[in-house]
Amino acid sequence: MPDVIYLDNNATTAVAPEVREAMLPFLTDLYGNPSSIHTFGGQVMKHVDRAREQVADLLGCHPTEVIFTSCGTESDSTAITSALACWPERRHVITSRVEHPAVLNLCQALATGAHGRPVCRVTQVPVNAAGEFDLPAFGDALDDDTAVVSVMWANNETGVLFPVEDVGALCRDRGIVFHTDAIQAVGKVPMNVADLPIDMLSLSGHKLHAPKGVGALYVQRGTRFSPMMIGGHQEQNRRGGTESVPLIVALGKAAELAKANLEKENTQVRALRDRLERKLLAAAPDARVNGRTDLRLPNTTNISFEYVEGEAILLMLDQYGICASSGSACTTGSLEPSHVLRAMGVPFTAAHGSIRFSLSVYNTQKEMDRVVEVLPPIIRRLREISPFGREGSPAVETIGS
Repeated sequence: MPDVIYLDNNATTAVAPEVREAMLPFLTDLYGNPSSIHTFGGQVMKHVDRAREQVADLLGCHPTEVIFTSCGTESDSTAITSALACWPERRHVITSRVEHPAVLNLCQALATGAHGRPVCRVTQVPVNAAGEFDLPAFGDALDDDTAVVSVMWANNETGVLFPVEDVGALCRDRGIVFHTDAIQAVGKVPMNVADLPIDMLSLSGHKLHAPKGVGALYVQRGTRFSPMMIGGHQEQNRRGGTESVPLIVALGKAAELAKANLEKENTQVRALRDRLERKLLAAAPDARVNGRTDLRLPNTTNISFEYVEGEAILLMLDQYGICASSGSACTTGSLEPSHVLRAMGVPFTAAHGSIRFSLSVYNTQKEMDRVVEVLPPIIRRLREISPFGREGSPAVETIGS
């Protein structure tokens, strides 16, 4: 297989060498239980505390506001179910139509309920053709029964940023808990949550060069909280279960690296993304960028190549060792177009041919040029055999530019 050109970093990232080195001692010599009373375990807890400080420093919060979890999905579920448990008189959840399945599927399960007994009612706020969150519609959806609002900071498929500060301000005015799934935004967008009206925030280690299996939930001090994982006294009685020290230490180191690389994300990575996008649009007829191009993550572009199937593009790219995605990795295998693109009203012929390229600080200009060399001939070949019967035209359209 050729050397891999990995452009699927919104699905998962490579573990940084520094992160791998940081966690190794806790897989060998420093194996003590951090909750034990003896010195051997106690010295391990010091490293857990250090990791908490590193994550807090990236977010701009106090270390006691950080709860370690197993993943972003657990963090999302904990935030939403906690709010419902702490506000039992309120039975309304608001989210958006383009959330990650970790939020959408949980809300669907709560709205359906076990044995047909709904736990709550759910409102999904729409987005426009540029993937922008409909803030006026959101304001209209708020009511006295709303317990929690869960709106993502950045969309995982298009990279479009949502107005989390405005959403949080409206929630705070009404005394409503606001949770944001910031799994794609953490490490790519500068943030200081202490200055924002955010009650809870989710992040995931494997999106910022830590291993899979670790995440965190920020809970602002003073926010009512009910744990989802019931057990021992770990995480200040907020999440039971023996701490996975190697993974927690890894997340801490990854957070430290992410903060150091923030400027590089927003200059070097952004420039590579823009170069790739510009050249592909110029070389491939009937191509379009999905979502706003001026208010999005610096590493993400979602391009539709009309009249071809995205899965076929990905399979042919894979033959050259190029890894990309047709949407969320959590929905791979579905024959339906992306729920995000459908919510944006992207035409069927474009939605089926959408490819997400998501970069990291480890990508290079040489890799971008290789993709530009390989992909346009693939598009031309697929259009020749396309069931849509269209070879394409010279028109290029960018949505929301």
